[in-house]
Amino acid sequence: MRVGKASDTDVEQVGTMREGKLDQKHLLFGEDDSPNNYDLNMGLTGGGGWRTPRHRHNFDQIRYVIQGELPYTETEVLKEGWVGYFPESVHYGPQERAEGLRTMVLQCGGASGQGYLSVARREAVNAELNKVGEFKKGLYHYTDANGVAQTKDGSEAIFEHATGGALRFAAPRYTDVIAMDPDAYDWHKSQDTGVEEKWLGRFTERDLRIGFLRLDAGAVYQAGQFNSIEILFQTKGRVTAGGTEYGPETGYEFLANEGPVQVEAVEPTEFLRMVLHTF
Repeated sequence: MRVGKASDTDVEQVGTMREGKLDQKHLLFGEDDSPNNYDLNMGLTGGGGWRTPRHRHNFDQIRYVIQGELPYTETEVLKEGWVGYFPESVHYGPQERAEGLRTMVLQCGGASGQGYLSVARREAVNAELNKVGEFKKGLYHYTDANGVAQTKDGSEAIFEHATGGALRFAAPRYTDVIAMDPDAYDWHKSQDTGVEEKWLGRFTERDLRIGFLRLDAGAVYQAGQFNSIEILFQTKGRVTAGGTEYGPETGYEFLANEGPVQVEAVEPTEFLRMVLHTF
């Protein structure tokens, strides 16, 4: 088990690849060069908002709206408390995020197995590219070897510079972002006494799962019993795990078949639960 607490995590401002101000706290990271590499983070949109053009990625994203509304097209939003699945290769945006928007985001390798380029590697490349070009309104502007002015999506420019190869997208498995209202789902008892769960969805042939857990005071959840990495994000309540007490805005990583690892509720507690693709 690994744990990351928002209260112990420094704020980092996202680089110049996009337009506006976005502060992040990175709670947990996966393993570089693994198909299940990931980044669990919390974001706060700063003064002046945050904007992106319509674009897509070669990795998956799961977004949970803590406060505010998250736009994912010009007309559609994830409401507060909603969860969105942004599959690899699927276009979304443009985004115009308002100041004060708070979200939890899990970025992870998609079902194609291309993995996820870590934040550290992206930011290092961002700095390099700024020496020879400019990021503006989500696009990278530069002059090629023939002296011709060029533009490309900022994320694509960073990936290609980092890997030395062209960014190629897997065939999209879905046609759009999948927006989910957790309040429209029912809770069901799990095999652990005092523990209830609701699954919002299971996606792709590699069985990415998204759902919620609810524990009564004194209940024990036996974590880490899936065939892939299990990620929990605590939304309310208090628990003890590994002899330490934790509160809201804490992330937990359990490796494949690491459990059972006991997570005991000190008071009524809820988690967003995500199980990464099985490779």
